Amino acid sequence: MKHYLTTLSERMVSNWNEPALSNFQGESFIHAEVASEMAKLHLLYEKIGVTRGNRIALCGKNSARWAIAFLANQTYGAVSVPILNEFTPENVQNLTAHSESAIIFTEAKIWSGIDSSKLPQLKAAINISDYSPLFINECANTSGVEEGESNASAGIVGNGNIPEEHLPVKPEDYALVFRDLENIFAHRYPNGIRPDMLNFYVGGLDDLAVINYSSGTTGSPKGIMLTSRNISANVEFALKTVPCQKGDTVLSMLPMAHMYGLAFEFMYTFCGGAHIYFLGRTPSPSILMRAFEEVKPYILITVPLVMEKIVKSRIMPVLNKTVVKVAKSIPLVDRVIYGQIHKKLLNAFGGNIREIDIGGAAISRPVEAILRKAGIPYTVGYGMTECAPLIGYSTPPRFVAGSCGRAVDGCQVRVDSTNGQKVVGELQVKGDNVMMGYYKNPESTNAAFTADGWLRTGDLGIIDKDGNIFIKGRSKCMILTSNGQNIYPEEIEDILKDMPYVNECLVIERNKQLIAIVAPVVEANSSMKSEDLLPIMENNRLELNKLMPAYSKIQHIELLEKGFEHTPKHSIKRHLYK
Repeated sequence: MKHYLTTLSERMVSNWNEPALSNFQGESFIHAEVASEMAKLHLLYEKIGVTRGNRIALCGKNSARWAIAFLANQTYGAVSVPILNEFTPENVQNLTAHSESAIIFTEAKIWSGIDSSKLPQLKAAINISDYSPLFINECANTSGVEEGESNASAGIVGNGNIPEEHLPVKPEDYALVFRDLENIFAHRYPNGIRPDMLNFYVGGLDDLAVINYSSGTTGSPKGIMLTSRNISANVEFALKTVPCQKGDTVLSMLPMAHMYGLAFEFMYTFCGGAHIYFLGRTPSPSILMRAFEEVKPYILITVPLVMEKIVKSRIMPVLNKTVVKVAKSIPLVDRVIYGQIHKKLLNAFGGNIREIDIGGAAISRPVEAILRKAGIPYTVGYGMTECAPLIGYSTPPRFVAGSCGRAVDGCQVRVDSTNGQKVVGELQVKGDNVMMGYYKNPESTNAAFTADGWLRTGDLGIIDKDGNIFIKGRSKCMILTSNGQNIYPEEIEDILKDMPYVNECLVIERNKQLIAIVAPVVEANSSMKSEDLLPIMENNRLELNKLMPAYSKIQHIELLEKGFEHTPKHSIKRHLYK
């Protein structure tokens, strides 16, 4: 297996003067400039005593400088700790402390809510927008930085010997390093960085590379330890399966603090030579459409919620018109209608899309049926952070509707049941993509693996004879009835959410009865009140129950007009509604 940093280095050299990273309608860098910024950060790390294996946290909205800081960490031999910027400052503080990060890159607003006295190990907090210091710890612990242990040879240019000028300074001089960093860079590289100077530190494939936290909990947080092998497996598979090249463009919308966005909107596409545009904060629909029009991405990596909203708002209203329903009954006209939908959807995404990759949750069946009939090149994948993240994927031509692909290269997937093709069981995985474990959490690590070393995903499903994976639900969400029947709420929700005036929904058990909680569709300028929705929801319940076996019938639908609370991954916080 090829180390992803080796691939990254080769691509930067071959694309030296080509566009690399840009903020949409903002700051932009070619590969040569990315290398120079990385070199400056390497010098900063060297001078303030950051060593290989030290943790460096990143907490801010997606941006080109977020990406550069991440690349600088990886090529210096440090461990990156991406933290979601939507966490509270207290969460960020706790995770920075838990990871024992020596540096945090963050935003001034986030840092203002953090108590630096609770982070004695922290050397500095750095503004992620311009790399200026937000905080310098003049009492930083330097016990781990002895002579000869410095990362002086870990920067852009390797150096076996360590001259005095490469040794760390005392903490009281850290401020001088920040102030004089441009001069330090000019002294070290008087003629700037050239392609032949790239000599990144590339450790072993089994070295720890990233600690990714699945939540901001203050209890016993799960810091998922991912190795270079885990990341390399994902990058190598993606490059082989969905090649990208110089001239391709990408629009990054998913948070890079999560592995889905980090691995596929950034690392894979950067290693392939694409030009990445970062949207930053969640944009309005108009800005998003403008961004697609200007960037013209070759690939769209998204979650089901985005695709469902686009199809439901732009396509379904047209298909549901009486005249269109009649026209669809005529085969040739039906083909023309869906041909127009194909054109309309792809043009909405910039007109250059070769593939749409959907992940993070199951997609609505009616929406998937429209995508399929319109010939949209989409696929639904399967993964989890613990697998960095990909587990299942199939290219659009091979993708089987309702599935989430087949096991990716280097990964095995099995079903813990008596017959994995027919009997639902927990999906368990093993392979190059599977994490080391949870940082400083041996109990959770032991619980996550079976006795024979397979990772328990917590997802329930089956795998057909061709290897296609079908998710049936989460083991934690499964409802076991008093007569021993297994009910998978997600399967019921998947049908209910496509009924009239249903925006989102949850199915829960209450007093041994199944209850559906519905967040209704809120239409602009609508005079409809709650009492108007009640008969509609009752009709939805009756229609839904016609499709359900006796043990899965819904007894009542409750309205939640304020809507559900969501995780940063746009999933409903199910635990709040039980």
